[in-house]
Amino acid sequence: MFAVYATHAAPDDPLSSLTVGEMPEPNVPTGSVRVKVTHASLNRHDLFTLQGISGHPEGINFPLILGNDAAGTLDDGTPVVIYPMMGSDDWRGDETMDPAWHIPSEFIHGTFADYVVVPQRNVIPLPSGLSPLHASVLGTAWLTAYRALFTKAQLRPGETVLIQGASGGMSTALIQLGRAAGLEVWATSRHEEGRAIAKRVGAHECFLPNEPLPRKAPAVIDSVGSTTFAHSLSSLARGGTLVVTGGTSGFDVSLNILPIIADQLTITGSIMGTLADMTNMMDLIVNAGITPEIGTVLPMERADEAFRAMWEGTTRGKMVFTR
Repeated sequence: MFAVYATHAAPDDPLSSLTVGEMPEPNVPTGSVRVKVTHASLNRHDLFTLQGISGHPEGINFPLILGNDAAGTLDDGTPVVIYPMMGSDDWRGDETMDPAWHIPSEFIHGTFADYVVVPQRNVIPLPSGLSPLHASVLGTAWLTAYRALFTKAQLRPGETVLIQGASGGMSTALIQLGRAAGLEVWATSRHEEGRAIAKRVGAHECFLPNEPLPRKAPAVIDSVGSTTFAHSLSSLARGGTLVVTGGTSGFDVSLNILPIIADQLTITGSIMGTLADMTNMMDLIVNAGITPEIGTVLPMERADEAFRAMWEGTTRGKMVFTR
């Protein structure tokens, strides 16, 4: 079958590992289903895989089909969206806390292919009012954004949130979800185009990275990491919460703990979300009439163009592949 996959770990030149070609069709074990992929979205995780970066001690077995998110159809024609958090069969409770959790393109082949096989519980019927194109971006970036805003930061209508790095896929999700939930949304971007996108999708105010703000915010969501972490911390109001969801500029930071103590700040990580988060988020999207921002749509055969744009830092919004 057609597939987009990684052949080896290439830390300094990840595009050298990217291959567009053929892979064997997957077997369907008991308890799993086969999804014919119609739409799949690109995530920073896919670049990390090409670089050989894994959040699991087991590492990565190559060759590995890339892709974490997708929408498509079951063999009987039912339209579905994939909930990407997989784990132990006997785990009960918050799926993100399962020690064995993983997503497509980690321990199993991913979604950038004609077919992907996932456990039965990981397919959700596509809600009425949500297209497969827009559903395909929800599983990683949007799910992480939803949990960061409402589970981790516990923001309520009228409160202010600062979102670092406004033009990426997760950031536009944060802006759209936050605006729909009645938050005052601030965003940063080093590019004028990025700030324009943030304003267009719902940000109330936009700033340059590290620019002083009109006032401190009760919550900051930071997916950028090294280059914005100090600004994120200094932007928090007393008792505020910094939610770290990624590190696109790097994961190493220096930290002055005095303001954390004096202002009683909370720093927490957030990754993905529960199955309940996923269904609640889709309900919010449909009921609020949100159209997830998508920057680029390409046939999967042209995946290399999207990967290059992400590697070079020229992406604006989510990128989706079609089959």
